[in-house]
Amino acid sequence: MNKVFPSATAALSGIVKNDQLVAVGGFGLCGIPEALIDALQASGVTGLTAISNNAGVDGFGLGKLLATRQIKKMISSYVGENKEFERQYLAGELELDFTPQGTLAEKLRAGGAGIPAFFTKTGVGTVVAEGKEIREFDGEQYVMERSLTPDVSLVKAYIADKSGNLVFRKTARNFNPNVAQAGKITIVEVEKIVETGELDPDQIHLPGIFVHRIVLNASPEKRIEQRTVTKAEA
Repeated sequence: MNKVFPSATAALSGIVKNDQLVAVGGFGLCGIPEALIDALQASGVTGLTAISNNAGVDGFGLGKLLATRQIKKMISSYVGENKEFERQYLAGELELDFTPQGTLAEKLRAGGAGIPAFFTKTGVGTVVAEGKEIREFDGEQYVMERSLTPDVSLVKAYIADKSGNLVFRKTARNFNPNVAQAGKITIVEVEKIVETGELDPDQIHLPGIFVHRIVLNASPEKRIEQRTVTKAEA
């Protein structure tokens, strides 16, 4: 089955709608689906609840969707590097479900595995646990966390074959496999597409059963969030 679409806009067509739960892969600006985010912004959909480790930076990544007020709520674990995020949250214009990073990853993994909820010690006794079930196991308290199953998942991978089998590249893998598995519909942006059968089965990181649509972005910007270089000696 050929899952390749001619553009990011075409890949989102008929899929994205107002008020959806959308998960986006990436860690900071590393491994974000740049073309799909731009197409999502151009689609004009609003009222989105976005699941992502963070919300990009001002003017790039999910920061673009914050600037256009297309996101009403963030489910994320890191809220730095984005002044507009901070401004909207402090002004009461943006809802935030602040989630510890490991818990966020497990909520997505559990969603993809069909597990509705799980217990974790992380967050017990903090605001993270407010309003959630607390249960004791072996003398220790645990908080129950519900899994996440987004309506649409936007994912970045390095290589895909036409059946959707994926290979990720180094640290750009980060949250992307979990996001891909959790989504009811998963759309993947890649830098290279090969014929089905060209990938070594032992080198495939995520099987194509989790992938519904693929789009090529051969030259992403890959902006560096915090660039630090060694100063030249005098």
